[in-house]
Parts: sequence; structure tokens; C-alpha cells
Amino acid sequence: MSTVSALAKQRNPIRPARVLLHVFLAGAALAWLAPLLWAIFSAMRPYSETSERGYLSWPHTLNFDNFKNAFTQSDMTHYFMNTLIIAVPAVLLTLFLSSMVAFYVSRFDFRVNLALLLVFTAGNLLPQQVIITPLYRLYLLTNLPGITASGKLYDSALGLVLIHVAFQSGFCAFVLSNYMRSLPHELTEAALVDGASVWRLYWQITLPLCRPAMAALATLLSIWIYNDFFWALVLISTGENMPITSALNNLSGQYFTDPNLVAAGSLLTAIPTLIVYFVLQKQFVSGLTLGSAKG
Repeated sequence: MSTVSALAKQRNPIRPARVLLHVFLAGAALAWLAPLLWAIFSAMRPYSETSERGYLSWPHTLNFDNFKNAFTQSDMTHYFMNTLIIAVPAVLLTLFLSSMVAFYVSRFDFRVNLALLLVFTAGNLLPQQVIITPLYRLYLLTNLPGITASGKLYDSALGLVLIHVAFQSGFCAFVLSNYMRSLPHELTEAALVDGASVWRLYWQITLPLCRPAMAALATLLSIWIYNDFFWALVLISTGENMPITSALNNLSGQYFTDPNLVAAGSLLTAIPTLIVYFVLQKQFVSGLTLGSAKG
């Protein structure tokens, strides 16, 4: 047995560079997870203990009271529903509109198709902070009677949906157009010969083949829109209309804030994004790796 192990060590000698690589990767993973582990550690400790002994002290009490208090005090169920009302229509509308643009750009030859795609993609290069003032005034002046409760895009879920669609459509159109170009043109040509309309080419032939890419984009969009804090802070003024990320401010008092309670609320807020990722993980990975190897 010792002879076999000695031969194995001779064939696969331990290289210092490989050991250093594993040590570096383990340290990087630990540094990446350190804030999350610290938040969990803080959320499970009562504030009375940390205020008396400090956060670096050995814990004497670990429980889930902060999680229960954060869920009830901030009325998370209501704000989760607000986020759902914003995220689901925004993701579906973004994928639908961007896939139509991508289909037209990738399947039809015309002079300005590349310029059209560049216009959609250029929107991602514009910092969001640049258009705060004009967009804020536009939302205040826009009247949509019968569509929103106040008649204005400002302080409404529709306003957040539209701004997310506007900012995310460029990236999705760029990704889907490149994906659709990799599909064989013989499929659409054969359908055209059989008399299929343009809508049928898009809806029944091209779009079903883009499911891996659509699933990957749906995962990314769900996480990005769910985690948005900037636009909800700028375009929502009523506390009851805020999504969950902005509603965490309810856990902060005017004169006192419990950091452990806020940490517990932040961890509860992150749970839906983890669920979305794990549910769509297979489609997400397949969408990223599909086409990487030639058959």
C-alpha cells in the first residue's frame, strides 16, 4: 500500500505554485463570504449583548428573534408584494420587447440595423445618475388618468416598471441578437417558403429556440430589478408604495437604529433572489455555455 502511494506521489508531485493557488482561492472565497457571515452572526445576536460586550466578543445568546422582529416590524409581506408587482411585469415586458428588436435586427437585412442595435446598446453606457433631474421632472409632469392612482408616473409602480424596461432592454437586445444570429437561417427560410408570416417566424420558430438565453436573461433581470435601490428611492415618495429594498429604511428609527435588526431584515430581503437563482440555475448555466463548443 505504501508503495502504491509513493508511486502516486512521484507521478503527481505537490507543486508549490498549485498550493499557493489553492490558498489564494480559499482566502478570496473567505473574503467574499466574510460580510455575509458577519451579517448572519450579527443578526442572530441581541442588540443588548453586542452593545454591552461589543461585536467582537464571544456570543452568549444566538436566536432568530431579530428575524421575526424584522419581518413583523417592517411589514415585509406588503413590500414583497410591491416588489413582485414591479419586477414581474418589468422582466416580462423587457424580454418581450428586446426579443422583438433582436429578431428584427438579426433576421432582416437593412441599412440601419447595426445603427439601431447600437442605439439600444448605447443606453447601457449612460450613467443613470445623469438623467435624474430631467426624468424626475418628466415623471412629475406626465399625466396618465385612469392608469395610476395619482394620475402621474411619479410615485407609482408603473413608473418603476417603465424605467427598468428602458434601461434593461438595450442589454437584452444585444445578447438576444447575437444568440439569434447563431441559429440556422434555413429554419426561417423554409418557413417563409411555406407561407409563414413574420409574426409566426418570431413567435413559433425563433423564440422557442431562444429559451436558454431567455432563461439566463430572466434570472439576471429578476436579480437586478429586485435589488434596485436607486430608482425606488428617487421615484417613490410614499412609504407604502416602496419595494422591499427601500422599505428596509422602516427598520431605522429617527433617534436610534438597531444594526442587528437591520442585518436580519437585509438577510430576509436576499432570500427571494437566492430562490430565483437556484430555481433557474440549470437554465442559467446552459444559457451561458450553449454555443461555447462547436459540434
